[in-house]
Amino acid sequence: MSGHSKWATTKHKKAAIDAKRGKLFAKLIKNIEVAARTGGGDPAGNPTLYDAIQKAKKSSVPNDNIDRAVKRGSGAEGGGADWQTIMYEGYAAGGVAVLIECLTDNRNRAASEVRTAMTRNGGSMADPGSVSYLFSRKGVIVVPKAQEGGAETDEDSVLLAVLDAGAEEVRDLGDTFEVISEPTDLVAVRTALQDAGIDYDSAEAGFVPSTTIELDEDGAGKVFRLIDALEDCDDVQNVYANYDVSDEVLEKVDA
Repeated sequence: MSGHSKWATTKHKKAAIDAKRGKLFAKLIKNIEVAARTGGGDPAGNPTLYDAIQKAKKSSVPNDNIDRAVKRGSGAEGGGADWQTIMYEGYAAGGVAVLIECLTDNRNRAASEVRTAMTRNGGSMADPGSVSYLFSRKGVIVVPKAQEGGAETDEDSVLLAVLDAGAEEVRDLGDTFEVISEPTDLVAVRTALQDAGIDYDSAEAGFVPSTTIELDEDGAGKVFRLIDALEDCDDVQNVYANYDVSDEVLEKVDA
């Protein structure tokens, strides 16, 4: 998972400044709408909405866009879509398992987009349940080592802040730490970081693989191309895959 996370972090930094910015914004806005519809429009009483808003702000989504999304989702303003979550499963090159999480108002369009991206980039669709058992639902918080104001945080400080709050593991991913917990402990762990004055980039429930497949440069390139193609689909919110790559391979692919 560490390679996957590092690649995702690298892409996230690029996404804030490249042509995909609008698409990233649209996905973050969708998350806010769904969270507001599910748990109400008050972030103080809706932790999922709070975290969706924080992630959007970290990605420089304008406050007006965020406010309108909250209003649409909560019903205070018209125009909200009936978003549905759909999971697709498949395989990438090298037998890497892929989970594709869609948020869509058109199931047929989402299925067609995902299938096309998979077949054009060396992937194959799989039956429901054939891949998902390789993943567990977890709370995932990404903590940058370079904190606001120029300070640095270290692993010991993060561990000290989160262990009593229910964190299971803290992983060093180079520029960031990844804090893993049960989804039910996500809010407590995130709050513990805030109380300790430690800034974080995102806090959300996601899928973490139980086993990973080590990839070489060729395999990593193929898997990354497939994931990029899937994430380029309007209806795809998140892509999870059970691969790992070394720092050396990641540098070669990134170059």
